[in-house]
This record gives sequence, structure tokens and C-alpha cells, in this order.
Amino acid sequence: MAEQLDGGDAVLQAARDLGADYIFSSAGSEWAPVWEALARRDAAGAAAASGSAGGDGSAVAGPRYLDLAHEMLAVAMATGYAGVTGRGQLVLLHAAAGLLQGANAIHGALLSGAPMVVCSGESTGYGDAAGADPGSQWYRNLSVVGGPQAVAAPFTKWANAAADVSVLYGMLKRAGELAAQAPAGPVYVNTPAEVLLAPWKPAAVSPAPAARANATVAVAEDVALAVRLLASARRPVLAVETAGRDPETFAALVELAELLAIPVVEPQSAVSSSFPRDNPLHAGGELAPLARDADLVVLVGCRSPWYPPSNKPGNATVLVIDEVAHRPHMAYQVLTADHYVGGAAAPTLRAITAGLSAELDARSIDAAAIEGRRAERAAAFAESEAARVAAEHRALGSAEGPIDPVAVAATLRALAGDDALVIDETITHSRVITRHLMAATPGRYSYVQGGLGQGLGVALGAKLAAGDRLVVQTVGDGTWLYNPVPQGIMASAQYGLPLLVVVFNNHKYLSMRFNLTRAYPEGTYVTTKSGYGVDLSAQPDAAAVAAAAGAAGFTVTTTPELAPTLEKAIACVRAGQTAVVNVHLSR
Repeated sequence: MAEQLDGGDAVLQAARDLGADYIFSSAGSEWAPVWEALARRDAAGAAAASGSAGGDGSAVAGPRYLDLAHEMLAVAMATGYAGVTGRGQLVLLHAAAGLLQGANAIHGALLSGAPMVVCSGESTGYGDAAGADPGSQWYRNLSVVGGPQAVAAPFTKWANAAADVSVLYGMLKRAGELAAQAPAGPVYVNTPAEVLLAPWKPAAVSPAPAARANATVAVAEDVALAVRLLASARRPVLAVETAGRDPETFAALVELAELLAIPVVEPQSAVSSSFPRDNPLHAGGELAPLARDADLVVLVGCRSPWYPPSNKPGNATVLVIDEVAHRPHMAYQVLTADHYVGGAAAPTLRAITAGLSAELDARSIDAAAIEGRRAERAAAFAESEAARVAAEHRALGSAEGPIDPVAVAATLRALAGDDALVIDETITHSRVITRHLMAATPGRYSYVQGGLGQGLGVALGAKLAAGDRLVVQTVGDGTWLYNPVPQGIMASAQYGLPLLVVVFNNHKYLSMRFNLTRAYPEGTYVTTKSGYGVDLSAQPDAAAVAAAAGAAGFTVTTTPELAPTLEKAIACVRAGQTAVVNVHLSR
């Protein structure tokens, strides 16, 4: 006799049919039906593998379930996994309370464009309704007015409640498909305890993973417009934020830039390495100086190209190439665009490049102007590289401490290997890291979006997807205090996900001091050397905390110690243990 299925089976079937590899869970009492469904799946798989009970020897397919000890960790791991694979996963949290605990990371996933389906529950009957008893905790402590979907709405693409078990599978399946569509991001489904416990009779199921969104190309008229603008521009410049999340977009951008010798800027708002730093056309991270002198600025997947938002430098024509140029989740966004080309970046860029190649073949573009730009950029790049090398030589030449952050970034580049992934959650040192890491491949460098404290989870998720590749989290000391460190190190050991964590420790909230001094440069706070809001002198030793949680902990206070210590730490990671290196900085 077949076992009775319930809402837990519907959740598991939806995850399977969406193609989810993992269920990331920091769960609560509503998820007992899912645990039961997982246990039945595992038992069926064991029977099938052994050939017993009529099994055919094949294991039962389905996502792997990960038990995680903090909500922000669960969500951030899904973000990191999506950042490497591009695929959305399922995240299970507990009630509105767990949803609020994970809210910072869900908002970060929204800003990052990381697809995922986030679920948590409530009660619809509070013990008075007919059917299974949900437990008194829902009546006493856990329910919120309006339901958790109202809590989730501001920081998700879409939020709704599955009011009956008959709609649970279909709603979850649709949610996963919504999450994958542009702009990709998290969606939320409220799955009440009574719905999960109710008998489920499968109806229409669709065992097809959510379609990838990166397939549409701009209409021919818009491509032709972009070709005309680029062909006639004398001083074009490209700015890009997100191309590194898709290797095809990364390659298409390089092809277009090299065809016309267009300088490429990765502004401060960039979320990943999107153009090779060792390419002479890479023009650094400051768009304004080039835009001021340009006649055409091309924004490829840029949310916020300049600041203040309406203060566009110069009078250049602005061409936006983006599938969804105006992000619905942004409260305010100004692109100052003159023209839009709507389409996924990779196919659209390739179509534009093909049109420009035809124009070049027909000698309709000034080839001498292209070569002039190429020579100009080569000279500027050589000058920039000389300055970078000189800065590293000075920083690495110190025989004392504390350590210049330039030395840390340069040493990390030298030791980590070309295929390592760097997940950055620093604030005041992020530009130093991007400058001296010299990322040359898509996704080599990623910057954590949204509120601080997600980086450890994002790095663990990236490691889960990256296999044997080294994954590095760079993080400021203040931000490290926001991360769920014991829970993250626990997950690292439990699931075999060793990381290298490098703490850029300047013993203060330096970014907060910058904000203060910008607002009150001659105020009492400055003149009296007050410490409100920025003092971290009482912080626990990061290496000692890490060691207590089961990681390898190292502290570095002088430059000569830096490389040998990082080598030891990397050896620990290669051997399967997370290593935390607390580096005392000079600034």
C-alpha cells in the first residue's frame, strides 16, 4: 500500500522539478513534513541501491538537504552558490522570526540578482481549526499580523502565501521560475504548517528546471542603433557592473571592447570582475574622468553609474544595454539615458559586435581613430601598471608592522592561484583589493551586496559550487563581527567546505569615521578626538575565536610574516580545514 503523501512531499517534488541541487535550511517546527519526505526518499533510495523491495538498483533523485545553524548563513550560501552556477535553490526558514533573521541576506540576494525560493510558515487555524495540530507555539509566539509574506514583500521580487495544499506545488514551481527570470532574485512563499501537514494528491507536475533568463536578444532596430552610435563615436567609454557573473557576457564584452579599442571602467558599484584587469583597455574604477571627455558612454548592466545620481559628468550621449535597465527593487535610480537597447547582455553584445565588424569590413568606420585610441589606452595602462607595481614594492618592502593593505592584496594574488575565487566584504579596502588582485577571469572577484555580515555564507556557498578551487573571503574586522562566525565554521567542517578568510584589521570602523568627518570636518568630534561609533579596540581576537570554533587561526603583525603565514593558512585549507588570518593593518 502506497504511503499517504502530504505537503512535505509537494515541497520536495517542486524542488526536484525546479532542478534544485540543495535545500539550504535553518529550519523550525513547520518543516517536519519535509523532513519526513526526505527520510522516505532516503529510505527508498537505499532500498533501490541495494536492489531490495523490488528496487532496480538506482538511487532516488532529489536535492541534498543542508542543516545550517543561522538563517543569514542559509540564505547567503544560496546566494554564493547561485553566483557560481547561476542556478536558484530552495531556502527553508522558520516563521516570520527566521525570515527576519535572514532578511539582510535575502535583500543582498535581491541586489546581487541571485535566484532562490525562500519559504517559511505560519498557522492558519492556531489549533482551533479542523485537521492536524500545528502546535501551540504558533498561537503563543510565532504569528504576525498580515502574515510573513507581508514581511518579505519589500526585499523580494514576489511574495505570496500557499493557502491550500492543492496549490502548494504549483505555487512553488512558479516561484522558482519567477526567481530565474530577469532580473533574477529571491521570491518568497509562505507555507503554513496546516498546509504542509495536509494530504497531497499530485496533479499536474512539470519536471523541467526553471528556464535560464539569459537568452533574449535586442530587436534588430535597437542593435542597428547601437552599431551606428558606436561606429560614429570618437571618444567612447564602456562601464560595466555585472558581466562577470556570466562567462559568455564577459567574453562578449571583451570582444566588443577590443574590436573598437574602447576603454572599460568597472565602477565602485561593480558586483564582480567583469573585464580582465590585465587588459590594456581596462581603465580602472573611476568612470567620471573618462565620461567627462567622452562623446558616448555605454552602460552595460549598470545600476548606478555615477554619484550623485543626476550628476552625469560631461555631455556624452548615454546608451544603456540591459535586459531590465530600471531595477524594480531600487527606491531611486537615475541613468540619464538617451537610448536603451533591451536584451540579455551576451547575445545583444555579440549582435552589436557582428554589426560593427561588418561596418569595419566595409571601411565605414575610421580605423585610424581606433588604433589611436588603442595606443592611447596602452600608454595610460602602462603608466597605471607602473604605479601599481611601485606601490606594491613599497608596501612589501617594509620590515615592520602594521601592514599596508596593498601588501596583503598583492601577496594574496601571488599565492592564491589564478583559479581562486575571492568573495570581498571589505568597505574601505575594497578598491585596494580590486586594484591589486588584478582579476582577469569572470567571477574571480565578487563583492557582497547589501548589509554586512553575509560574506562568510556567500563564500561557503561559492565553495559548495566551486569544488576543489580555493575560495577566499576578504573581510574587514568590523564586518567580521557581523558574520555568524561559529555557525559558519561549523558548516564548513560539517559539509567539507574549507575557506581561507583574510581579516583586514584596522581596529576601527574606518568607513564610519569617513562619514563623520565628511559631515563635520571641523566638528567637536574631530577636535576632541572622540570615538563614538568607530571604536573596535575591545574586539575579540579573530584568530583565537576561529580556533575555538574549530578553524585554524593565524595572526600577522609584520610584513615579513605575511607571505609565510598565508602559505601555512592555504596549506590548511588544501588539507580540508578553514583558516582565518587576522592581519593587523596600518590603515
